[in-house]
Formats: sequence, C-alpha cells, structure tokens
Amino acid sequence: MSEPLRIAVVGHTNAGKTSLLRTLTRRVDFGDVSPRPGTTRHVEGVELKVDDRVAVRFFDTPGLEDAVALREHLDGADVDRSLTPPDRIRRFLQGPEAHGVFEQEAKVLRALLDVDAAFLVIDSREAVLPKFRAELELLNACARPVLPVLNFVRDPASREPAWRELLTAYSLHVTVRFDAAAPFVGAERELYGDLATLLRDRREPLQKIVAFLEREFDERRRAACVRIAELLVDAAATRRQLSASQFESPDERQRLIDALHRSIFDKAQRAATDLLALYGFREGDAEEASLPLVEGRWTMDFFHPEALKNAGLLLGKGVAVGAAVGVVADLALAGLSLGAGAALGGAIGGAVSQGWGPLGRKLANKLRDVHELTVEDRALVVLADWQLQLLRALEQRGHGAVDRIAAGAARTDEAARRAVAQIVRAVQPARGHPDWETGNRLRWREAPERQDLVLDASRSVRQAVETIASSA
Repeated sequence: MSEPLRIAVVGHTNAGKTSLLRTLTRRVDFGDVSPRPGTTRHVEGVELKVDDRVAVRFFDTPGLEDAVALREHLDGADVDRSLTPPDRIRRFLQGPEAHGVFEQEAKVLRALLDVDAAFLVIDSREAVLPKFRAELELLNACARPVLPVLNFVRDPASREPAWRELLTAYSLHVTVRFDAAAPFVGAERELYGDLATLLRDRREPLQKIVAFLEREFDERRRAACVRIAELLVDAAATRRQLSASQFESPDERQRLIDALHRSIFDKAQRAATDLLALYGFREGDAEEASLPLVEGRWTMDFFHPEALKNAGLLLGKGVAVGAAVGVVADLALAGLSLGAGAALGGAIGGAVSQGWGPLGRKLANKLRDVHELTVEDRALVVLADWQLQLLRALEQRGHGAVDRIAAGAARTDEAARRAVAQIVRAVQPARGHPDWETGNRLRWREAPERQDLVLDASRSVRQAVETIASSA
C-alpha cells in the first residue's frame, strides 16, 4: 500500500486556502474562514480518506505576508553561491530570521520542503503585483511540483487572463479553475487529474481518488433522493379526522388545520437537516456556511396561498398531477383537503387518480359526519420543489462559502416542471395508507409496501434532479 500523498496548500494571505480544504475534505468545521487577513497562523493538517484509508494529507499553511522582503534578504545573504535553491532555503530556515521577522514565511517554506506537491491558491480578483512574483520565486526555489488553483474565477472582478500570463512566465502551465465557495461540476476530478500529470509516479492512487469521489457523489445523491421521497410519502399519507362539530366551528377547524401545517413543516425541516448532514454541513452554521435558500425560505409556509398559486403556475397547463373532477364532487367533498381555501380540485383529482377506494372512504366518512384533512397536491409540489432546490444548492456548495444561497427561480423549463409533477404522481398511493405516516408512535414499523413506494418515488426524484441539472 502506497503512503498517503502529502500536499501543502499555499498562497497569499486571504486567497481562500482554508476554504479550498474545507471543500476538498467536506469538513465545514476545519480551520477558520474569515474575510479578515491572516486568519491561519500555523500549519494545520487535515486528511482525505478513501475507502476508510488516508489517501491525502493536506497541510493548510499561513499566508505569505512579506515575500518581497524575504526574497531581497535571500538575494543579499552571504551564502555559498554553489548551493542549489532548495539548499539555500534550508540554510535560511536554520537561521535566526526564520524564527523572527520572517516566521510566517518560514512556516510555509518548511512545509513545502516536506511534501510531494503544493496547491498554490490564487485569488484571481487580485491585481498582479510584484509581491506575487516574489512568492512564485520563493515557491519555485523549493523545487516541488506546484499546481496553481485559480479561486473566485466566477467573480466579475476576476483577472484570470493576467494571472495565467504571469503563471506561464514562471513555467506554471497547468492551472485549475476552482471556486472554493461554489465549485464547478467536475472541478475535483480536474484538480486531481492535473495533479497526476505533475506526479506521474502517483498517478494510480490519484485515479483511485477520482473514482472514489465520483462513487461517493453518486451514493450521496441517491441517499438524498431517498430522503426526499420519504418526506413526500410521509406528507401524502398524512391525514387527520375531525368531527362534524369541529368542522362547523371555524376556530376549531382552523386550529386543526394549523396543527397539520406545523406537522408537515416539522417533517420538512427534519428532512432538510438530514440533507445538510448528508452533504457535510451543520444546521447552525449561520455565519460560516449559511444554507437557508434565502432569508425566510428556511421557515417557508408550504401552504401559503401565494406558494400554492405559484405551484399551479409551475405545473402549467397539461402537467396536472391528478385527474379533473366535476363541481358535484367538489361540493360533496368540500373541506376534505388543505390548501388556499376552496381550491380542492388537485387533492380530489389525486384521490380519483388512485381509483374509487380512497374516494369511497371519503364519501363514507361524509355520511358519518367525519371530515378529513389531507395535504393537497399543490402543497406537495411546493414541498418537492423546495427540497429539490436545496439539494441542487448543496451539490454546488463549497464548504468554505460564507454567503447565503440564493433561491432558484420558479421552474420554467417544461421538462423540469413535468419531472416535479411526476414525483407527486409517484407518491399518490400513500394517500390510501394513513398508517404509513411516521410519527411519535413507539411501535411504528415501516410496511414493506411503503419501503417499495419510497424507493420507486426516489427514482422519480433522481430523474427530476438530473433533468433540472441538465437544464440549468
């Protein structure tokens, strides 16, 4: 078994070194990420494991603070000119200046001499100043393969062409575009692939890392789709009964409706928290990795009339979930579903689409003066779309990001709208099984049929995720 690859992450102060490492290792708790310069003051290690074995040891280094002065010091030092550049660096590290005025630079150079390669993280928004040329000269003097990582390249202020020109002048022809806050799709694969061109003797373990990351991504997405499907099956199965007297009392009816709203909201929040954990984030990372889609969306009211109206627009003509029903059925079953008030067609259509069994039960309940509260299809559409947006955001979210995620726009692509509608169709059978709702029952056991439906619905969720990703 080969030894773990040792990589130093170096660069100017505040270029995004710690953010890059958080993203590569999916460790939102590693180090400190801050807009203040000089946050990292010591060399810190973090490991990337592949199949439970350490594949890479990364070393986060302090920012180079005064490379110009150090280069001038080295040029003016009375040293043996026959020494190679790395030997000159080692001689400097043994001197008093390495523990005094150039202590920070010494930490970086000492780490660089003890690794297989280095990632040079560059804030591409920075102007190309003389200090950066001095940094490149110092790094080249250590005679280690260096792979420049251009950060913040999506920013309008990026000066990527100027940086590429400078790097080429110092024989650094291989560069990677990698936004640590919002990585490009496939950026990690490109990062390790390009590193393999610099470390040919380590190509095989680097290829294994790429294969592992792709497999891990697929498994993470599969688990996320299952969790979203489980939530929607749970919501579709949710049903509350109320007596005729409760139904006739506006206050009592509203109290029960509000209670069901809170129940669905709590289920959605638990699912969102599970997705955060699955992708390596924490629910309470408000300052360092805030993940509400926007302010207020984290506490979204899935039953708000405007949200339900938007869901109707999202589905569009010809993308309805349930079957249409007539006015007679609407009148006969009024009050049996939640929504924006009198708009009950979606939920009743969903019932009809399952056959006459659930509808017959509803009619029987009506004769017994028992009413039911359920979650109508438009609310399920809102719930599904919100979870899909969160999943999409998480898959594009770097663990070093510090800003809030912007909510995605309403689905306008016809294929994406149909994919969301198909998810809600897939969970319709749960409406006939109120016993499938999870809750606080101590002896609740999931029925095999429910498990089968969740897995079947998860395939629809995955198809929607892939459709949305391809249309983005």
